[in-house]
Amino acid sequence: MPHHWPSEPPLVRWELDVLDRGCRMCGRKMHVCDHRRHRVYTLQGPRLLVNRLVHCVDPDCAGHHRTVSPEGEAAIALPRSIIGWDLFCWIGHRRFARHWSVPQIRAELLDSRQIGLSDDAIEDALRNYQRMLAARQEDPRVLAEEYAAVNELRLSIDGLQPEKGHETLYVVRELTLKRVWFAEALVSSSACEVRRLIAQSRVWAERLGKPVAAWVSDKQDAFLTGIAAEFPGVPHHFCENHFLRDVAKPVLEQDRHAKVRMRSKVRGLRAIERAVLEERPPAADPPEVIPTGAGEHSVASPEAVTAAGAVVLDYCTAVKGILNDDQGGPLHPPGLRMAGALREVRQSLERNLQRKKGGALKAN
Repeated sequence: MPHHWPSEPPLVRWELDVLDRGCRMCGRKMHVCDHRRHRVYTLQGPRLLVNRLVHCVDPDCAGHHRTVSPEGEAAIALPRSIIGWDLFCWIGHRRFARHWSVPQIRAELLDSRQIGLSDDAIEDALRNYQRMLAARQEDPRVLAEEYAAVNELRLSIDGLQPEKGHETLYVVRELTLKRVWFAEALVSSSACEVRRLIAQSRVWAERLGKPVAAWVSDKQDAFLTGIAAEFPGVPHHFCENHFLRDVAKPVLEQDRHAKVRMRSKVRGLRAIERAVLEERPPAADPPEVIPTGAGEHSVASPEAVTAAGAVVLDYCTAVKGILNDDQGGPLHPPGLRMAGALREVRQSLERNLQRKKGGALKAN
């Protein structure tokens, strides 16, 4: 489906020409034979790139049927892309440095810069950004510069499975600089597939010219056999986190049941939020109705609730974040962290109730 470009503001016209008009085959001057128009969004606004295409005018020259494009186009945007490099980097930075979601990026572009991009266009840009970032991270020259002052390497490998039934992502990291070397999703976790990644690590280490002092992994059989085969004589340490997790299994099981009980007691947050949003001041605008995959729901603006209602919504958001936090590991069980955080929320609520003055709550 073609992109609909806005009529306001008008597209700024940029005309691009080939830097060297001399034909590479015969040396004659090339002439303009056609124009190619390329519309792109930049952080300064929409632009219309007019590319003057040239070719050799001598029909007997081998370059007569070869069209040459302006080199400057590639410095402004990717081929056939409607996103300029500056906007491309802006999108990638917001997603991976600030962890914005695609809807957040789309809304910010539309609100602050009047750039209307679809979710698909933003997701395509992010995929290209990831490919470029991965290529940059694996550049041998960059690695050589970063490891110039490192005398020896310490490598680790582990498999990450986002959800049951999905492919496992195997990640190889270097622990001295805490740098991810590479990652690959494997359909099969067989010993030969895992060994291929370990062999690739050996190639990287040899290319850097640095000895591998140690490996760290869990006790997965594929890791044990692969590291022993590709790195004979290199010490192989087992991950402390996996060791502690195995030792702490009885405690973590009780911690998991405690989380379930706490979540069963803390209920009704959505009903509280809905009640607050329904108690709008008389002069407030109606809430915006946003369609979602599960239907439609109303989102009130900050001006559409009272000061006390805003405090209640903040508390609900904090509690939902606490209930959804499953991080921590065996040294910091998530159930204990959840209990401590809920206790702090309860103490904060009690302090606010004690400071109630004139019917208004003072937020802590």
